[in-house]
Amino acid sequence: MPRMIDPEQRGLQAGRAFGLLAGVFVLVFGIVVTLLALDQRRVLDNTSRLQDTTVPEIIRYQRLARNLEQLRQEGERVFSAVTPESRQQALFVVTLVASHPSILEHREAAGLSGETERFLSDVLRQASQGDSAFKTRYDEWQRLSNRLSILVDDISIQGVNQASSNLREVAAAIGLARQKLFVLMALAGLFLLIFLFLLRQHLILPLQRIDRSLSELGVDRPPPVFPPSAMAEIHAVEGAIGHLHSLLMTNEQTRLELETLANRDGLTGLINRRHFIQMAENELLRAQRYQRPVTIGMADLDFFKRLNDTYGHAAGDAVLRAFAALLQDSLRASDLLCRYGGEEFAFLFPESTLAEAAALAERFRQRCADNDILLPDGHSVRITLSIGLAEAGDNPVDLALRRADEALYQAKRQGRNRVVLAPPPIDQAG
Repeated sequence: MPRMIDPEQRGLQAGRAFGLLAGVFVLVFGIVVTLLALDQRRVLDNTSRLQDTTVPEIIRYQRLARNLEQLRQEGERVFSAVTPESRQQALFVVTLVASHPSILEHREAAGLSGETERFLSDVLRQASQGDSAFKTRYDEWQRLSNRLSILVDDISIQGVNQASSNLREVAAAIGLARQKLFVLMALAGLFLLIFLFLLRQHLILPLQRIDRSLSELGVDRPPPVFPPSAMAEIHAVEGAIGHLHSLLMTNEQTRLELETLANRDGLTGLINRRHFIQMAENELLRAQRYQRPVTIGMADLDFFKRLNDTYGHAAGDAVLRAFAALLQDSLRASDLLCRYGGEEFAFLFPESTLAEAAALAERFRQRCADNDILLPDGHSVRITLSIGLAEAGDNPVDLALRRADEALYQAKRQGRNRVVLAPPPIDQAG
C-alpha cells in the first residue's frame, strides 16, 4: 500500500522548492539584468560619440573631398575653356576653393591646393603670350590632377574607416547585449519549465488526466480508457466521461442520418435540389470574390417516359440509380452533382470555363450513350441524355440554372443526345 503524504507537508515541500527556485532565479536574473544595463550604457555612449563626433567628422571629410574634386574640375576647365574670360573665371573659382576653411584645415590638402593654384596661375601667365602653353604643360597638369584624385580617394577612405570603426564598436556592444539577453531568456525559460514540472507533479497531476480526456473527447476518437483509480470521486468522473462519449456517439449517428435524409436523394444517393442550390450559392460567391470561372449544367435523360411506359417504374428507378453511379464515377470529385427532379440532373463545375465544362460533359454524354444498363427483368438498355451548360460566374444561381435549362431544351429541340452551350447574357454579349 503506497504511503499517504500529508497535504500540508506536501504543500510545505512544494513551497520550499518554489521559494528556493525563485531565490536562485531572482539572484541570477538580477546579475544578468545588471550586465545588460552596463552593455546598454556602452551602446548609448558609442551612439552618442557616433552622433556628436564621428558624423560631423565624416561630413567634414566629405566636404573636403568635394572641394578638392571641384578644384580638380575647375583646373581641367582652365585647360578646356576656349576663351580667356572662361579661363580667368575658372582660375577665380580655383582661388576661392583653395582658400576654403575645410581645405586650409587639412595640411596635405592645403599644400596641394596651393600648388595647384600656383601652377594654374603660371599657366595662364604663359598663355597670355600664346596658347602653346596649354599644350606644353598639360602633361604636368595631368600629373597634378591625378594627385588631387588620389587625395580625394584617401580622404573619402579616411571618413569611411572612421565611421566603420565606430560602427564596429556599437555592433560589438549590441552583440554582447544580445548574447546576454539570450542567456536571460534561456534562464527565464528554464525557470518556467522547472516551475511547471513541480506544479504538475505536486498539485495538478490527478486532474490533468481528466482534463486531457475531456479536451480530446469527440465522436471521431475512441472512448477514453483510464488506468485504475483508488479515488472514488475520480473513478466516478471517469465513468461519467465514458458515458458522455457514448451519448455523443449516439447523437452523432442520429445527426448523420437526419442530415442524409435532409440533403440526399433517397433513390440515387446524390444531393437533392435544395442542398445543391445552397452549395452552389456558396461556390458562386467564392468564384465571384476571386474572379474564377464556374459553369452550371442541366441534363435530362432522353425518352425516359417511354422507358418507364415500356419496362415499368422499377426499370426507370434502376436506370436512374445506374446513371447516378456512372455520373459520380465520370465527373471530378470537386464537381457538384444533384438529382434536380424526376429524370433531370444539375451540375456545377468549379474552376472550369464553359469550354472546359463542355469537354467534360461531352465525354460523359458519349460514355453514357455507350453504356449498357441492366434492368431488373434481365433486359439491358442504352439511354442518352441532353445537356445544357451556362457560364455562372457573374450570375445568381437561379438565373444560371434558368439559362442552362434553356440550353437543355435547345438540345432537345435539336434532336437530343447532345451538349448545347447557352449564349452569354445580353450585357456580356454587348
